[in-house]
Amino acid sequence: MKTTAERRKTRAIADVAPILRGVLAEPCGSEDDPYLRAVLKRAGSSAAARADAGALRLAAPARNTPVEEIRARFRQSVEAHRGRHGHSPRSVVVAGAGAFTVERELRTAAEPLQNKIALVTGAAGAIGAGICRELLRRGCRVAATDVAPDALDGLVQELRRTAGDRILGVPMDVTDAAAVAAGFDAAALAWGGVDIVVVNAGLALAACLMDMDLDAFRRLEKVNVEGALLTLAEAGRRLCLQGTGGDIVMISTKNVFAPGAQFGAYSATKAGAHQLARIASLELAPHGIRVNMVAPDAVFADGSRKSGLWAEVGPSRMKARGLDEKGLEEYYRGRNLLKARVTATHVANAVLFFVTRQTPTTGATIPVDGGLPDATPR
Repeated sequence: MKTTAERRKTRAIADVAPILRGVLAEPCGSEDDPYLRAVLKRAGSSAAARADAGALRLAAPARNTPVEEIRARFRQSVEAHRGRHGHSPRSVVVAGAGAFTVERELRTAAEPLQNKIALVTGAAGAIGAGICRELLRRGCRVAATDVAPDALDGLVQELRRTAGDRILGVPMDVTDAAAVAAGFDAAALAWGGVDIVVVNAGLALAACLMDMDLDAFRRLEKVNVEGALLTLAEAGRRLCLQGTGGDIVMISTKNVFAPGAQFGAYSATKAGAHQLARIASLELAPHGIRVNMVAPDAVFADGSRKSGLWAEVGPSRMKARGLDEKGLEEYYRGRNLLKARVTATHVANAVLFFVTRQTPTTGATIPVDGGLPDATPR
């Protein structure tokens, strides 16, 4: 268990690192993605960092100092350092928070997300795993969060084989505000902050309205709506604290536009989350934060990793249609115009479209469903 002093230092790092990271971001002249970001890693020895003649030293902000005042002081010190040394700080010591090394990797066409940090909820499921994998492949650092610790640990071990220390597993319950805040703290402690948030955690339920258990509906509402709200709110706070904009992507569903019979609880609660994301796009745009949605149809697995959602509702769907598992997948494939099997990688590619900022877009939805006329917004 951490001591009071250790907890105080952890809190100081989580509060200060995003502001510092935002100040260290360098303008790059791009209207769509205007900053080249840095990654802050806590130095193994603060004494070694203090011995570095080129280290930037910052005084601890006084308690209750306004964020804008802290940002202005940090910026003034960083600019003075650049003037003296001809380059940005390579290490920083903040009194009360410790020492950091400042890392910047070359951003390339193959890895456009270098130096960016993502937090993904519901990461241990099929869609979440696919999103984490593709973000890592494009150079991102990823804090993968999930409420299921064993599944999360398995995912992290799998991805670490190729991603190394660019993947971090963070147990997190999206229905608990303190747990959500702690999840964002973990990203700040590891790398200095967050730039991309993928709101993916969700539950499903198959039941007709006349037979639906109210407690079961409330369980979905708590995860799908309240969990989305808590994640959106904390993401907005953290991205504003950092002050360099950012991207939030909500994993929605085709059921928002084309709800299905016996999918009332899922369709209604996901529609609520979708609407919250649209409102977030209005509220966060002045801060340079884009909020978009991806609406997939059924994704049954990501390789050998089965979808938790379809493990829950698949049996009832199969029974209703007289199909086995393979037959159900073929049914969903056959109902779209392109006769396409929708995969976790397809969903991840839609997320990548938004977070690589290929167009100036916010408040939009990309359908990933092979073409479903009934799901066309109207």
